[in-house]
Amino acid sequence: MRTFGRTRRTAVIAVAGLAACATLITGCSSNSDNDSKGGSSNEKITLRIGDYGAFGYDDKTGAKLFAEYHKLHPNITIKEDNVSDSGVYWNSLKLHLNQNSGLDDIQAIEIGFVANAVQPQYANKFVDFKTVKGFNASDWLDYKEKEATTSDGKIIGVGTDVGPTAICYRKDMFKAAGLPTDRNAVAALWAGDWQKFVNVGKQFQAKAAKGVSFTDSAGGLFNAVLSSQTTQYSDQSGKLVYDSSPGVQTAWNLSAEAVQDGLTAKLQQFDTSWTSAFKTNKFATVACPSWMLGQVASDSGPANKGNWDVAAPPQAGNWGGSFLAVTKASKHAAEAEALAQWLTAPAQQVKVFQKFGNIPSTKGGLDDPAVANTTNAYFPGTPIGKIFSDTAHNIQPAPIGPNDGTVKDIITKNGLLDMEQHGTSKDTAWNKVKSTVKDQVSTG
Repeated sequence: MRTFGRTRRTAVIAVAGLAACATLITGCSSNSDNDSKGGSSNEKITLRIGDYGAFGYDDKTGAKLFAEYHKLHPNITIKEDNVSDSGVYWNSLKLHLNQNSGLDDIQAIEIGFVANAVQPQYANKFVDFKTVKGFNASDWLDYKEKEATTSDGKIIGVGTDVGPTAICYRKDMFKAAGLPTDRNAVAALWAGDWQKFVNVGKQFQAKAAKGVSFTDSAGGLFNAVLSSQTTQYSDQSGKLVYDSSPGVQTAWNLSAEAVQDGLTAKLQQFDTSWTSAFKTNKFATVACPSWMLGQVASDSGPANKGNWDVAAPPQAGNWGGSFLAVTKASKHAAEAEALAQWLTAPAQQVKVFQKFGNIPSTKGGLDDPAVANTTNAYFPGTPIGKIFSDTAHNIQPAPIGPNDGTVKDIITKNGLLDMEQHGTSKDTAWNKVKSTVKDQVSTG
């Protein structure tokens, strides 16, 4: 998930009755639980997975994969050390990597931070999956494993999911504004061009009810547009080029246009005012990666079941995805490698998708009929699986760099949100973005 700090729902799981342990932030690790490297196939061991939010593996709210694996391997108990926010998680993981202590056997890495993780300072602390039996990078979408590849060709993680983005829209609000409500007709309104999406917003806003905006936020629109561009914040070497990037320029201009024309609800995504605005019917569209469907449903509430639908985006883009990495500090590296590969195999990715909506990043998982045929009761009749899997196949990847997340936050929170909430001009806001990036990030 290219979320740069997006919070998933928290799931802290203890499998097979193990006592709870402090999360990664307090340095809970298999290093203190086990006494020797490796171990026989029958030795009873505990494998720890450090992650954030909800990966959908757990036995309480997820696909019950930990229990399934324990049944297949009775000597292995899995313990999940979970932090709700991926940004907090990453900052803590960096500390433990630098100290080479307090690391779990498996550590999740979010796409917003994987460009940092593949730098030598951190990459050397992870197992190279190219050396692991049974691993084949071609099992994943072509761009997925490349994102977790170091400059010298090591692959530090196996892909969990990707975040193809569609448009969630309110059928009742579109109807009230005189726009079509059928998802195919809606998609046709903006097919091929995000400018068409903004133009539809102007049509909507002209007839919208008082207090209803076309879309939730300029930041959300910016992320969606940029995720479909082949040039984003950084070049192939990882150097920041945001200030000359055609993709950033396109996303900035369209988002600023949406603000200037009053099309946004002036909200910051994922804060409390944004989540409550779903239920109070403040906006008609939100760019929704596959992992956001659950949030749309829960935040909108039962009263809005059937009001939301999902349409194909103007252009395919990826907003999200994660990886599972095995630490060299693990005392049971071979078992951890096997578990990471099993959790990310097509069959398990399909189970997670069916339960949580996380789109598989393996080719086999993505092409499984069970994915294409998946629906969601909150969006009656909507071919959720087909919409997102089709989008995933059409994603054109862009280079990612270690400072992308910082720049993204500056643009959306210091630039666009300032325009929305304080009436700052487009040029002034962009100048503020550039000065803030200069203060916070070395671009040399």
